[in-house]
Amino acid sequence: MKAAVMTQFREPLEIQELPDPTPGPHDAVIRVEGCGVCRSDWHVWQGDWKWIGVEVNLPLVMGHEFGGVVEAVGTEVRNFRPGDRVTVPFHMSCGHCEYCYRGRSNLCPAHGVVGVNFHGGYGQLVLIPDASVNLVRLPDEVDSLSAAAIGCRYMTAYHGVVDRIKIQPGEWAVVFGIGGVGISAVQIASSLGAQVVAVSTKYEKLTLARNEGAVITINASADDPVAVIKDVTRGGADVTIDAFGSSKTTIPAIRSLKRGGRHLQLGLTSKQEQGIIPLPVDAMVLQEIEFIGSLGCPVTSYPGLLALIARGKLNPKRLVKNTITADKINQVLSSMTNFATTGFHVITDW
Repeated sequence: MKAAVMTQFREPLEIQELPDPTPGPHDAVIRVEGCGVCRSDWHVWQGDWKWIGVEVNLPLVMGHEFGGVVEAVGTEVRNFRPGDRVTVPFHMSCGHCEYCYRGRSNLCPAHGVVGVNFHGGYGQLVLIPDASVNLVRLPDEVDSLSAAAIGCRYMTAYHGVVDRIKIQPGEWAVVFGIGGVGISAVQIASSLGAQVVAVSTKYEKLTLARNEGAVITINASADDPVAVIKDVTRGGADVTIDAFGSSKTTIPAIRSLKRGGRHLQLGLTSKQEQGIIPLPVDAMVLQEIEFIGSLGCPVTSYPGLLALIARGKLNPKRLVKNTITADKINQVLSSMTNFATTGFHVITDW
């Protein structure tokens, strides 16, 4: 199979011919039809996140946002067969630990992350462990491009907005950072009836946010977002979402909440902060502000997500800006260094 292979950190990926994977008894092999190039891939390419235990062995085939068709299954896989159209969460679970039994498979530590701890979707074929619990069957109405679009950024936003923060119709929800996760959160929260405010330093990203349902946009390089939000919402937002991950976004997000508000943290921090940022703890205590973290999306939440996409209530494919060949991955990763990408870029050809 062909694959884009990372052989050195921060150096161009190489298109190589690799052996086709062979499934073990509980595994499946997926033929990838679409794989997103995610900001998280950029962090892995940079060698980031060692402070949270991410250790990458090279060479590596990255890619954790993909949809495709089952190519082969192991002898113990009963509920999937070759030809089935599927996607996967980026976090691989075992199906029988305490987290999996509680419906929190996104916290299962069994296999790690596809495209980080083992080869992923930048290759034509991907080996998926414990396929019976990690494969997600796609409805007929959801194509592989949509599956790639929901693979990480969109499903992360969905779990955070729907399951963790439990957004309600009519609530003021402010999204800080309109990258892949942020624009997904804008679309999802807006579709569910929230009054969405988008905050970014890029005019083109704010335009995209308006197209996806934001009723108000704020350019943080020109205006004080806290003051504007307090004024527009008459006292503060019900919900704030940090989809970027920085003291420059987390702190103003918390300060923008009304009493009893809820903050959702989706973005992970950079090499400069390494997960440590100051918080206005006294204000959080005195105002009973909730700080809620969210990771990925458990498989138990996929039926609701896929049903909303199949019925046209959500449209992740609309966020796909470009489909690319594998030899263009390096261009996208380089653009991410300067925060110059808008929307999703999905590999559809090798």
